[in-house]
Amino acid sequence: MTRPKILLVFLMRFEEAARMLQGIVQHERSHRQWATFLDDEARAMSDPDFLRGEKWSGVISRHTTPALVKGCAKLGIPLVDLNDTPPFPGVPKIRPNNHAIGHLGAEHFLERGFRHFAFCGFGNEGWSCERRDGFVEALRLAGQGCDVLDVEYPGIITPDWNASQSRIIGSWLRRLPRPCAIMACVDVRAFQVIAAAQQAGLKVPEEFALLGVNNDVVRCELSDPPLSSVALNAHQSGYHAAEVLDHLLRGRAPEAMDVRIDPVGVVTRLSTDILAVGDRNVSTALNYIREHACKGLSVEEVVTHTAASRSQLEKKFRRFIGRSPQAEIRRVQLARAKELLTETDLPLKSIAGLTGFEHIEYLSVVFKRMTGESPGQYRKRTRTKPH
Repeated sequence: MTRPKILLVFLMRFEEAARMLQGIVQHERSHRQWATFLDDEARAMSDPDFLRGEKWSGVISRHTTPALVKGCAKLGIPLVDLNDTPPFPGVPKIRPNNHAIGHLGAEHFLERGFRHFAFCGFGNEGWSCERRDGFVEALRLAGQGCDVLDVEYPGIITPDWNASQSRIIGSWLRRLPRPCAIMACVDVRAFQVIAAAQQAGLKVPEEFALLGVNNDVVRCELSDPPLSSVALNAHQSGYHAAEVLDHLLRGRAPEAMDVRIDPVGVVTRLSTDILAVGDRNVSTALNYIREHACKGLSVEEVVTHTAASRSQLEKKFRRFIGRSPQAEIRRVQLARAKELLTETDLPLKSIAGLTGFEHIEYLSVVFKRMTGESPGQYRKRTRTKPH
C-alpha cells in the first residue's frame, strides 16, 4: 500500500517551527504511515506550481495564505492550518490560546508584587489584541489597571520603522510609573522595548520588568538583559495538526475547526527576575528560592540567607505573597518540572535530579498532590491533546 504523501510548509528560521515539527514527528512515530516532504522555505504559500508538482495527499502549513488555501481546494488536498490568523472557511486551524497567554503574563507579574502594569503591542494584529485583552482582564480581576501602547505593525521591520518605534516607546516609558511590569505581544516587540529603554537611559529590570511571548530561546538568551518569555506549546500544536490531518485522510471530520492550545508557562530570565515586594527579607528570600530551589533547598537554608527568624519569615511570606516559604520552594520546583516534562524527552529520574528531588517517588507524590495528576499523565496530556 502506498503511503500518503504529506507536504509540510514551514519557514525554519522560526524556532517554533522546529518544535511543531517535533510534535508531528511524535505523531508519526506511533503511526508510521506518511511519506513527508518539508518545504522549509515555505515556497508553497505563494507558488502554485509547487503544489502541482507532486500528487500531495495532505498539507500542514505554518504559513497559510489565501493562495495556498485556494490551491489546495482546487486540487482537493486536505489542509491543516497552524498560522495564528483568522480561520479560512472550511480549513481546520490550530493556534495558540492568546487570551490564556495574556492571563499567564499578568499572573507572572502579580506574583512578583508589581502594582503598575503596561502592555506594548500591535493594534492591527488579532493575536496581539487577544494577548492584550487577556493581560488587561487578568489585571482587572486582581483590582489593577494597565497602560497600553498599541501601534500598527507594517508587516516588515525596516531600520526606519525600528528607529521610529524607539522614539515612540522611549517617550511612553518616561511617562509610566516605576517600577512597572510590561508585557510585550511577542519577543520581537520586547526587544524593541529593551532597546528604547537603553537609549532613554532607563533600566531593565530595575525600573521596567519586561516579558515577551514565544520563547525564541537563542534570541531571548542573546538579549541584554536576557528576556523572560511565555513559552507556547508548539510541540502540542504540531502533534494535534498531524492528528487532525490523519482524521481528514480517513474521511473523518475534525472535532473542532478552530482549536486553541494553552501555553506551557513563563520561562524566567533576567528581564523579569526582580520582585516588587515591599519587604527586604521577603524579596531576598524569594530571589534565593528562585536561584536555588531546583538544586535542593530547605527552609532553614532560606532563613539563614535572609538573616531573619523562621517565624518572622513565615509571617511575612503569608502577608506579602499568601503562601509559606516551603510552598514557594515547591511551586518553583513544580514549574520547572512541568517545563521539562512538556519540552523534553528526559526520563523522570533526570527531571527529579534537575528539580531538586532526591527520589523519583517523592517528585511523583508532590506533583500529584499539587496538580491532581502524575508526571506521566501531565506529559501525555500536554504533548498529545489540546486543552
